[in-house]
Amino acid sequence: MDLTERAVRFAALGDPVRLALVDDLAVSDRSPAELGERHGLASNLVAHHLAVLERAGLTDRTRSAGDGRRRYVRLRPDAAAGLDLERPAPHGPVLFVCTHNSARSQLAAAVWSQRTGTPAHSAGTHPAGRVHPGAVAAAERAGLDLSSAATRRIGEVAVDPVQVVTVCDRAHEELAPEGSWWHWSIPDPVDDPAPNAFEATLAEITRRIDPLTTARTTAA
Repeated sequence: MDLTERAVRFAALGDPVRLALVDDLAVSDRSPAELGERHGLASNLVAHHLAVLERAGLTDRTRSAGDGRRRYVRLRPDAAAGLDLERPAPHGPVLFVCTHNSARSQLAAAVWSQRTGTPAHSAGTHPAGRVHPGAVAAAERAGLDLSSAATRRIGEVAVDPVQVVTVCDRAHEELAPEGSWWHWSIPDPVDDPAPNAFEATLAEITRRIDPLTTARTTAA
């Protein structure tokens, strides 16, 4: 990033509202409506602030895999470089949720447990009969063990998590959670014919988890 690009980004973050939006997006993707509700902003103000952040290269939007009319705003992967973003690090049980509990949520729980040394849990809104073999194989290649993992419905989780993370647009929209939940808009590798789909999903999950677990370790 050259000096001009850095100046544009820091200028965009000079507004306290936009800085608060970016801090929010550092841990969770949000729809524009969710951002407006969480930060007490009218829709026209949300649109204005998001336009500034997008022009500065800090955020982009993805179409929901559930309700195609919905978009999710996310912090660009390279946007955090050089920024002191607030990343609250959960201490206690974390629950990852997707629709079928066969890939994304299982991989996320495994990565979280590996990085923190503490248990994480996963569940689905409509669980499949088993963990997908592609997820098991990708996990094994990354040094994670899903060989004995089983799927379950979200209502069957016995723990009381301190943080819930939906890693699936359909699950997020079906559950319509209150604002303390996080959402990561990650496509389902089961629907992706690419040969490296599960590895790509695992890499995206790891990219999102690593800054959180680093913050968690530093805070401890």
